Amino acid sequence: MKLDKIDKTLLRLLQQDATISLNELAEQVNLTTTPCWKRLKRMEDEGIISKRVALLDPEKLGLELTAFVLVVTNNHSHEWYQRFVTKVSDFAEVMEFYRMAGEYDYMMKVQVADMKSFDDFYKKLVNNVDGISKVTSTFAMEPLKYSTALPV
Repeated sequence: MKLDKIDKTLLRLLQQDATISLNELAEQVNLTTTPCWKRLKRMEDEGIISKRVALLDPEKLGLELTAFVLVVTNNHSHEWYQRFVTKVSDFAEVMEFYRMAGEYDYMMKVQVADMKSFDDFYKKLVNNVDGISKVTSTFAMEPLKYSTALPV
């Protein structure tokens, strides 16, 4: 789908504040509410807008440790991949999860309270997922930039 200037403006506004009212959105892009709503509906139907969520502050919730976990496996079968993805996706601590190119096969962003919580996660990972040959973890000391807004 080709997005025009109005669509992109709507997306930028929603990424800043998903609670903005339809009236306010329409006013910001110089439309009446009905055509504005139709544009939003079309972008939702086409999957451009996949969901609207609240972003939470991990520190205020006591989840102050961010770890990046890199995994290497010797098993690259489709069956193993499906089991691995299902198992890891079920771990609430895993915020992001990627299949990688390069030295590591998979990378996860893990958010936990502290090192003890990370150790519990690590043990759960290595004890519940067969076929992992190497796990390397690095820890964020300070978040310098965090954004969920895509550059549209």
